[in-house]
Amino acid sequence: MNDIFKDRKAKITERHEALLSRPNKREELGNGIVDRYENPVLTAAHTPLEWRYDFNPETNPYFMERIMMNATMNSGAIKWGDKYVVVVRVEGADRKSFFAVAESPNGIDNFRFWDEPIIMPEGDNEPATNIYDMRLTRHEDGFIYGLFCVERHDDSQPADLSAATATCGIARTKDLVNWERLPDLESPSQQRNVVLHPEFIEKEEIVNGKSSNRKYYALYTRPQDGFIDTGSGGGIGWALIDDIEHAEVKEEIIINERRYHTIMEVKNGEGPHPIKTPQGWLHLAHGVRACASGLRYVLYMYMTALDDPTRTIAQPGGYLMVPKGEEYVGDVMNVLFSNGWIADEDGRVFIYYASSDTRLHVATSTIDRLVDYCLHTPEDGLTTTASVNTIKDLIRRNRSC
Repeated sequence: MNDIFKDRKAKITERHEALLSRPNKREELGNGIVDRYENPVLTAAHTPLEWRYDFNPETNPYFMERIMMNATMNSGAIKWGDKYVVVVRVEGADRKSFFAVAESPNGIDNFRFWDEPIIMPEGDNEPATNIYDMRLTRHEDGFIYGLFCVERHDDSQPADLSAATATCGIARTKDLVNWERLPDLESPSQQRNVVLHPEFIEKEEIVNGKSSNRKYYALYTRPQDGFIDTGSGGGIGWALIDDIEHAEVKEEIIINERRYHTIMEVKNGEGPHPIKTPQGWLHLAHGVRACASGLRYVLYMYMTALDDPTRTIAQPGGYLMVPKGEEYVGDVMNVLFSNGWIADEDGRVFIYYASSDTRLHVATSTIDRLVDYCLHTPEDGLTTTASVNTIKDLIRRNRSC
């Protein structure tokens, strides 16, 4: 074993272990709604050395990084026993994304990847060029479902190498290791952000003159005319699915619409599946607007009724979180995106969000704080006059305190 190999391997291994075991400190005096943390929980540098380096000095005498990783982002999340687990979108230097599982003892730091990435079978589906952004749902039917974007080249435009199509891939598992791939979602429009509601929706139907309740799976969708352009897609949709093993969107309604001159003017999409609370369903979503530097992605919240998840009962005006500090900089700048959160038994909520398509962070809150934020924060009045009147109303109430 030559000195270069030995020296580099030792130093890189030591540095890697220090990164994995680095404690994460909560930032002080945030906005009172969520608490951010100083360090990302996962970066490309957190991926296992065995995935990137050839450990054989004969075939890698300079201990080069043979397979480079570019980013860790947009991760589904779930409590797994006493561990906090994320299914991470890992992007390699070759631009291909894949899924890998990482776990933490406290949800804040010391995340470590499982030994190998997830092997996602194609099933009977057409092979995908790229898959990414998995939403995890522990459904009442007993399975854990992963819904994710499946990207393929748009063969109707053979001369355009940037032309792509997006569909929703569906897989399920009992152990996060072995995945059963189901057929991709059939939909009249392209779908890049689809989320499975955690409970069945019962609907009364009359068949042969007899009334009965039928159970449906429910999806939050985002219909798009194209891979990037929302076009006629009006916002976050809702669709009932009678057979998850052959899922098809037959009817779709918009439950959270886009609006002119708001944080979701260009498009919006559901993040992780909503959290059930006594006051209603808590939703985390992303909103997109155009600005001089491109598209700006932010996170926002809304609540829907327990007895009717399509009926909005609260929607705070504006955003919950925007890129801050180093979060603003990355492969795709000015972006926050979340497709995973964990509601713990003690009421804490761990929000896993990616910044600028580069790294994964965590923010924490509680069910009570998020419900209070949603129910008691003014809505967007949609005009300057309405915004000023809302501020003046707060001023008047504060003067009487």
